[in-house]
Amino acid sequence: MTMKKILTAEDDKEINRLICEYLSSQGYETLSAMNGLDAVRIVREQSDLSLLILDLMLPFQSGDMVLRKIREVSDIPVIVVSAKSETRSKIDLLRTGADDYITKPFDLDELLVRVEAVLRRYEGNSNKTEESKVLTYKNLTLDLTAGTAKVRGNDLALTSKEFAILELMLKNPARLWSKANLFESVWGENYLSDDNTVNFHMSNIRSKLKKRDADREYIETVWGMGYRLVT
Repeated sequence: MTMKKILTAEDDKEINRLICEYLSSQGYETLSAMNGLDAVRIVREQSDLSLLILDLMLPFQSGDMVLRKIREVSDIPVIVVSAKSETRSKIDLLRTGADDYITKPFDLDELLVRVEAVLRRYEGNSNKTEESKVLTYKNLTLDLTAGTAKVRGNDLALTSKEFAILELMLKNPARLWSKANLFESVWGENYLSDDNTVNFHMSNIRSKLKKRDADREYIETVWGMGYRLVT
């Protein structure tokens, strides 16, 4: 059985050491990052990472920015660690893509329980994904293997970029996507604030979905923030 690898991004050397030593004693392989830039770099380089423990107050790049950047390229489970206990902070981070949130100071045994729970949940979802390379939402179905889309059983003609946008959104159904997130994730380039590319593609997607399923709304615009699937 392969040892699971966990990255701890925490700038307090003693806390980082304690977390890594404790998780190592529980059978995990551990890596450390002391700042936000290193955390993003390691996640991008280490494709076999199982989980990230992410402190919010990191030098060079804050934890919430690290989370946003990671979510553009990876679905690795993330447990956020913070001294902030406000409910609003937790909600915002969970919406951004965190899988769990633990408030400092915390007990290492509690951290272990949360790590195990997140990994179990993630592995269960991964197994389901491996069994079926098909994403569904309302009457829309994306076959990731064939690269085809259907609405109510009828073919939906999409460009490669339109398909990629819908794939991202269906894989993260609760996430609010900014135009910058979508552009940088799909096109792989830096987003310019006056670029209308995402609006154009989103308009085309909506139009095509409406023609196939006029009674349902699939994508909504959150004014000044971006797009998300209609819940």
